[in-house]
Amino acid sequence: MAEDSKAGGRDAAGDKPGFQPFDPAAIEPYIVKDPEALTVNFARTVEQLGKAASAWLAPRETGEKVDTVAEPMVDMVKTLSKVSEYWLADPRRTLDAQTMLLGSYFGIWSRTLSKLGGNEVEEAPDPHAKDKRFSDEDWVKNPFFDFLRQVYFVTSDWAEKLVADAEGLDEHTRHKAGFYVKQIASAISPSNFITTNPQLYRETVATNGANLVRGMKMLAEDIAAGRGDLKLRQTDTSKFAIGENMALTPGKVLAQSDVCQVIQYDATTDKVLKRPLLICPPWINKFYILDLNPAKSFIKWAVDQGHTVFVISWVNPDERHAGKDWEAYAREGVGFALDTISQATGEDEVNAIGYCVGGTLLAATLALHAREGDRRIRTATLFTTQVDFTFAGDLKVFADEDQIDAIERGMKATGYLDGSKMATAFNMLRASELIWPYFVNNYLKGQEPMPFDLLYWNSDSTRMPAANHSFYLRNCYLNNTLSKGEMVLAGEKVSLKDVNIPIYNLATKEDHIAPAKSVFVGSKYFGGKVTYVMAGSGHIAGVVNPPDKMKYQFWTGGPVKGEFEDWVKKAEETPGSWWPHWHEWIKAEDDRMVPARKTGGTMNSIEEAPGSYVRVRA
Repeated sequence: MAEDSKAGGRDAAGDKPGFQPFDPAAIEPYIVKDPEALTVNFARTVEQLGKAASAWLAPRETGEKVDTVAEPMVDMVKTLSKVSEYWLADPRRTLDAQTMLLGSYFGIWSRTLSKLGGNEVEEAPDPHAKDKRFSDEDWVKNPFFDFLRQVYFVTSDWAEKLVADAEGLDEHTRHKAGFYVKQIASAISPSNFITTNPQLYRETVATNGANLVRGMKMLAEDIAAGRGDLKLRQTDTSKFAIGENMALTPGKVLAQSDVCQVIQYDATTDKVLKRPLLICPPWINKFYILDLNPAKSFIKWAVDQGHTVFVISWVNPDERHAGKDWEAYAREGVGFALDTISQATGEDEVNAIGYCVGGTLLAATLALHAREGDRRIRTATLFTTQVDFTFAGDLKVFADEDQIDAIERGMKATGYLDGSKMATAFNMLRASELIWPYFVNNYLKGQEPMPFDLLYWNSDSTRMPAANHSFYLRNCYLNNTLSKGEMVLAGEKVSLKDVNIPIYNLATKEDHIAPAKSVFVGSKYFGGKVTYVMAGSGHIAGVVNPPDKMKYQFWTGGPVKGEFEDWVKKAEETPGSWWPHWHEWIKAEDDRMVPARKTGGTMNSIEEAPGSYVRVRA
């Protein structure tokens, strides 16, 4: 097409916006040049698809895997039927909804015909203009694909509006319905199909379908790797190895229990802070998100600032750990690590960090310790941690009585929740970014994903012990017992009001797992002073943000009171990483220094960091 088509969509005369007059060269990339080669590759594609089907069927035929797909599908149908009931109960409402949609379709059709005729068409601002799925220029230049794109957005927006405007729904049902509509909309996007995606169409024609042969081969491999489930590859895993180019900070495993190993890292400074630092990471993922490589490692940075760093490396559980509940993780995890620190350093006062669900466990353990008079943890830092789950975001969709009961029935058979289940749930929170682009790239374009350490870590999933996961879902997402003072540990209720130590509570602005508002509200339940800080970016990037990168920003403000939105308006923004701000907060609580400690003291180490527990793959 002529250059003027790229600069404002003008017609041949250059004075009217619209599609260009028909240009045979524009459709050239969409015309099949070698039908015979395309036919052969389609046959090879079907052959590879058959292998994928066999990989899916094999574990089901042997009884190794039992499908539970029907249960979430039933829940989705039940939920969306409640929305349908509202709109179908009144013929006038039904007609209004249909008229709204059909009127939008007619408007798109009219504008398309007008532009094809070279007429000037006034376009309304496009709220979806920056959607990365539709970045190819033919989504706008080509009338067929432009029509598909507009119809897709109109339809998906209409469906979301039906959910938002349906009256008589309880908030949980509305939340679930909105979530399911977004999942369906992400799945049926025209960008996900060969004949409706201009880039995929052109690539299939250009390679005579060789891209599909490669893609279906990768699909078969990924289903086999998932032992009957699709293990979506998001990165080239062959480029990474724990202890070789990831998790490299020097240290030693000093002790291990049934649920964890305790690692101490070697000092790099002549003097260190008197209080050691204990990090309690989530067991839903592995701890080395805080030690991806030397340039990104929070652990290495903390060591270099003079912290004596200890980390809990959780076991990747199997059926032997079925009965390990929250109290077991508090006693055999956090408590066990504190005992190890005391033995290795002689110190009984510790600064502690908890990340995500590791922070929720740490907060509950602090409440348990307060009731029992255990005062070893003197400050606590919580990374993207929820202790109140009122505003817990889209993960609440998976946490009602029926769904938790189904999860518990599944865990009863094995003693654990398979790591792929949680990985899928997290990916579904951002399906348009974490599922479908990889589906298109891998299986339709036939391209290997690029190596990316963060996505390697994300794919290194962990299982969850049945008792632990059931306790977490019921006490946190379903019943919100921790903030209510109703969580029972060691046979008695524990209360966050008893936690009087200083708390540094870090949220991230774009967090879809622990929303910043949820973290803010949770801050109000502690009995002591809470310093609430909000970092830029999301659940991972907002936390793993080394100072020398000068990326993002963070906000600090006054005490945690009033509404979250009001706090944000008054907060002070600081460019760059929050890490130095946290370090100054730690020193303000206790800046006493001692000579650097020998790793392990008089203890004999078990093995070199990062240890063996972290290397076990699900």
